[in-house]
Amino acid sequence: MTNFDQMRGKAKEAAGKMTGNDSMANKGRAEQSKGKAKETAKKAKETARETARDVADRARDSYNQ
Repeated sequence: MTNFDQMRGKAKEAAGKMTGNDSMANKGRAEQSKGKAKETAKKAKETARETARDVADRARDSYNQ
């Protein structure tokens, strides 16, 4: 799952390498890292939400028995 920050960062890195602009290449790598961090945070949020639902379902099932 690639997000916009990762794609834009990859393009900046490639452009920086092609033109010999190390600053642009570094900024591109930084944007890719930012995109990966956002992706990881989103996955963690989804996992936490699923876990909370599971706990709530188990508690409700336990109460109803």
